[in-house]
Amino acid sequence: MASQKKDTWKFKKWFTVYAPKVFGDSIVIGEMPANGDKDVSNRNINISLNTLTNNPSHMYTTAVLRVDEVNGDNVTTKLVRLRLPYSYLRSIVRRYRSISNVRISGITKDGIKVVAKVLVVTKERTTNSKVVGMRKELSEYLNEEIPKNTYEELLKAIMEGRIQSELNSKMTHITPINKVEFTAFEVN
Repeated sequence: MASQKKDTWKFKKWFTVYAPKVFGDSIVIGEMPANGDKDVSNRNINISLNTLTNNPSHMYTTAVLRVDEVNGDNVTTKLVRLRLPYSYLRSIVRRYRSISNVRISGITKDGIKVVAKVLVVTKERTTNSKVVGMRKELSEYLNEEIPKNTYEELLKAIMEGRIQSELNSKMTHITPINKVEFTAFEVN
C-alpha cells in the first residue's frame, strides 16, 4: 500500500500585508500564505505604485516592498525599490532625441544609503557637450538634494514629481527637455 502525502496547504497560515506608513496608515495590500513567522520575514512583494497611491501617473512604476515586521497575523512592509520597466523607457526614448543617464548613490539625512538612477530625454538631438553638461547638472543637484532630506521626504518628492520638475527647470537653459524620470530608486 502506498504511503499518503500530507497536504501542506492545510498547515499554512495566512498573513495580512500592510503598506509602509509613507503611503498612509493601515493600507492593506493583500494576504500571503506561509508556514510560520520565519518564512514570511524578508520576503519581497512586487506591486504597482498606482495601487498604493491611487495616482494613474504611477501606473508604470513598480514598487518592491520587503516584509519588515511580523505581529501575529499582520505583516508590515518597507519600500526597498521603485523602478520603471524597460518597455516604458523604450516608449519615452524616440528617434532624433538625445538621452542622458546618471546613477547617484548617497546617504540621506537619517543615515539610509540610497541609489538613484535618472534618465533625461531631450526634445531634439543635441551635441555631446550639452549631454555632458546635463549629466553634470543632474549629479550636482542630486548630490546636494540626497543628504539634505530624510528617506521619506525624498521618496515623497520623487513620487509627487517635485524633484523631476526642479531638474527639468534647471536644465532647460542647456537644451529643451522632454522628460525627466527616475528609472530606479532603491535602498542600498
